[in-house]
Amino acid sequence: MKIAITGKGGVGKTTFAATLARLYAEEGRTVLAADVDPDANLGLALGFPEEVLDSIIPISKMRKLVEERTGAGPDNQMYKLNPKVDDIPDTYSKTYNGVKLLLLGTVETGGGGCVCPEHVMLRRIISHLMLRSKDVVIMDMEAGLEHLGRGTCESMEQFIVVIEPGARSVQTYKNVKRLAADLGIRQVRVVTNKVRSAEDEEFVRSKIPAEDLLGFIHYNTEVIDADRQGKAPYDVSQSATDEIRKIKAILDESK
Repeated sequence: MKIAITGKGGVGKTTFAATLARLYAEEGRTVLAADVDPDANLGLALGFPEEVLDSIIPISKMRKLVEERTGAGPDNQMYKLNPKVDDIPDTYSKTYNGVKLLLLGTVETGGGGCVCPEHVMLRRIISHLMLRSKDVVIMDMEAGLEHLGRGTCESMEQFIVVIEPGARSVQTYKNVKRLAADLGIRQVRVVTNKVRSAEDEEFVRSKIPAEDLLGFIHYNTEVIDADRQGKAPYDVSQSATDEIRKIKAILDESK
């Protein structure tokens, strides 16, 4: 299973991504969670200790590694478009609670694209992750739509937008679906978080096609408490974990 998870900032996509990763690890699967969000919080949501996270440098910031693999440098504007990356996920990831965390980071760009060495490295790593056939790969993408503009997710088997029950979130889903179609991504599915009432569910069902709607995660103060304590929601909230477990079952059936 190769899953990309996106959504506007603050909707809970990292909570969903981390809990899904822990659920796959619970089954004894090899799980690699890749954080491609510049506001990298996936490690905390997975339950990694802060001292471990502080020791991780995003791949996009490893200038020496990027230069070594691509051949780029201050005096060389020519570089490889297919650098060696197959060893990077295992060499530069950290493992905790049965999940390998790979902090990719992002590349600052002005406009819709980038052909810089750092971006070439990230694209190659993401493509390589798609070839790790026995692994579950879960990517926590940056908030918004910019990664779609750069075309980094074409090979994902599942593309999931986490939304809240509101018009602005629904609009985000529609924008993602439109841009994803331009990249040949066949299906964009939706998880609705922070649901407070039956009216919230009814609103979402009226806006999202049934075949795209994976399920609901209800507003949960335990998840907020987990964040405040620096703990994984998986370890704190059984109810939220059970709701995500149901969504995972639907994903597994559609594999």
